Amino acid sequence: MLGVGRGESLKIKIQNVKFKIVPMLTHIEHAFQRITLDVSPPAGRIVLSHPPLNVIDLKMMDELLAAIEQLNERADVSFLVVAGSPRAFSAGVDIAAHTPAHVGPMLAKFHSVIRAVAATSKVTLAAVRGACLGGGAELALACDMIFCTEDSVWQFPEIGLGCFPPVACAALAQVVGSKRAAELILTGQIIHGDEAFHMGLANDAVPESDLDNLVSEVEQRLAELSPAALALAKKAFAACDARLLDERLQHTESVYLNELMKTEDAQEGIRAFQEKRKPVWKGK
Repeated sequence: MLGVGRGESLKIKIQNVKFKIVPMLTHIEHAFQRITLDVSPPAGRIVLSHPPLNVIDLKMMDELLAAIEQLNERADVSFLVVAGSPRAFSAGVDIAAHTPAHVGPMLAKFHSVIRAVAATSKVTLAAVRGACLGGGAELALACDMIFCTEDSVWQFPEIGLGCFPPVACAALAQVVGSKRAAELILTGQIIHGDEAFHMGLANDAVPESDLDNLVSEVEQRLAELSPAALALAKKAFAACDARLLDERLQHTESVYLNELMKTEDAQEGIRAFQEKRKPVWKGK
């Protein structure tokens, strides 16, 4: 769930390629400041737009929930693409929201976003470029399908800050297997898009210049299908998973808030990150 804070730099070499929006999308004007929402039935598109690294703050969470609610009311929309920028899909949830006074409401709101993505009847696709870290990776994980660039950078860095990623703890093992999930969550290992594809985290990983065409091809296939059949197929396919995700999230939320956030190490990890120093662990 964690990521980098506002203004933090991330040294990742990403090709300077302009992001290509699917043709014929009609932009819908709303009071969104952290995302853009475009609809061209049967497609919907949410683009995270919070430079430089699309850090997910409370305002972005509110806007994501509002956008998904609007799309849920559109019977003419059958699938949704979530994308970021060339530099970052998202570098995670704002570290500043993890202080003791704010972490409870923040966690509840972020998990409301994850639950909304998992529960929508729309087929969801994540198009991932650049950094996909912490809560950003969890947002992508909640989607039905993930397509990424080979050089995209994936990480659940929370353990290095004395924390853990609740959504990944609840859902990652089902996607990549328990051993792979344990390695990613417990060591904070960095992987790239081609590795994400080979371990089953992503549906495909392609060169930067091919991602838009790949996503467009999937969109075209979905556009030719019955919206009713897609919604019911997703309901049949994902209903059990959605229930399990909700139960597991309740468990991880409880451990995170009632146990982890009361440890000195968790508070030290957040402070050390904000102060740009190495944490001093006490084991309690």
